Amino acid sequence: MAYATQMDAAKQGIITKEMEVVAKKEFKTPEEIRELVACGTVCIPANINHKSLSPEGIGSGLKTKINVNLGISGDCKDYTMEMNKVKMAIDYGAEAIMDLSNYGKTNTFRKELIDYSPAMIGTVPMYDAIGYLEKDLMNITAKDFLKVVEAHAKEGVDFMTIHAGINRRTAQIFKESGGRLTNIVSRGGSLIFAWMEMTGNENPFFEYYDDVLDILRTYDCTISLGDALRPGCIDDATDAGQISELIELGYLTERAWAKDVQVMVEGPGHMAMDEIAANMKMQKRLCHNAPFYVLGPLVTDIFPGYDHITSAIGGAIAAANGADFLCYVTPAEHLRLPDVDDVKEGIIASKIAAHAADIAKKIPHARDLDNEMAKARHKLDWERMFEVAVDGEKARRYFESVPPKDRHSCSMCGKMCAVRTTNMILDGKKVEFCKEDGSCE
Repeated sequence: MAYATQMDAAKQGIITKEMEVVAKKEFKTPEEIRELVACGTVCIPANINHKSLSPEGIGSGLKTKINVNLGISGDCKDYTMEMNKVKMAIDYGAEAIMDLSNYGKTNTFRKELIDYSPAMIGTVPMYDAIGYLEKDLMNITAKDFLKVVEAHAKEGVDFMTIHAGINRRTAQIFKESGGRLTNIVSRGGSLIFAWMEMTGNENPFFEYYDDVLDILRTYDCTISLGDALRPGCIDDATDAGQISELIELGYLTERAWAKDVQVMVEGPGHMAMDEIAANMKMQKRLCHNAPFYVLGPLVTDIFPGYDHITSAIGGAIAAANGADFLCYVTPAEHLRLPDVDDVKEGIIASKIAAHAADIAKKIPHARDLDNEMAKARHKLDWERMFEVAVDGEKARRYFESVPPKDRHSCSMCGKMCAVRTTNMILDGKKVEFCKEDGSCE
């Protein structure tokens, strides 16, 4: 039987090879995955032209996935460094990479990325429109925007952020409600808003939404409904602009599903911890339990240089309360383009958040490696600890930087190691700290 997209196949009762791969990764049956894809609560972003892809599922009941942002910038045109970031992201287990390049003819880098990467690839066509078309913003037509969407889809992009929810109605609510400290902080959202204000036209991604969906359906590219009005500081969270756009995104979700296009919905942003759980529940309710993709949320605004930590705190809370996909944040957020070390720090922080949430959500086998680490620590088996650790190289480097006199413990506790002491007592051994000459450590 023929099918156009993963959702189309799922609705017809067809189990695709991608569903089988995801089922194995998630310890579920292929039929369980098919049912979840058919109703839209899980998506499998898998463009028909992304041949190197190792498919992943995003959504309810599955492991929390993470995304790594990178790309070529006009202020930092280092293609080699960006590919090094790609390789690091894959080595550390990132399930998705978003190419946010906004300089020059970006398709050369994007094609290389798609050819190389087993991780899902996402883009924001709006970022690319100005450089790709070589036009000023005001001179870009609705047809031009669709042309960029089609180019990305044809190249093999698995999911695209499309800012279709900031239409004339929600933009008016944003302007009339006022009071925001940071206004619009979404780069794509701000460009769409500016284009609408300068031309007086409706958002082309909203006005020609059916045409966008037709393009995405042709290549089985998942739509990630962008949150142009997400809060850019904790004071702007859960305001009229954010919520009015979220309502629109729920409406757009159903329209996409009607055309068998898979959907993710994007969310905040910056948000105080006590608001996160309610926002996750609100999104799932208004957007019909579609997979939810969050940037952070960053739980405080005063720690530039440490926003991978503020994001990991919010991300863990968000994912534990229903978010399915976390966009990493690096220490360079708000400051500069991240370098390779920043990318590593951001990935690890996001992986911590995702894994902690999976444990809280009781995702099947989420605790397995934690239990392996506990067993290794009980045995003081350092080699096994380094093997189980997500970043075993760093763990080993720290352990060996101040070598312990007795390798059975670390240099912090020495022979007073609680694990060593308890093991010796339970093994019927005498615990001693002094040597035969009377000297004690």
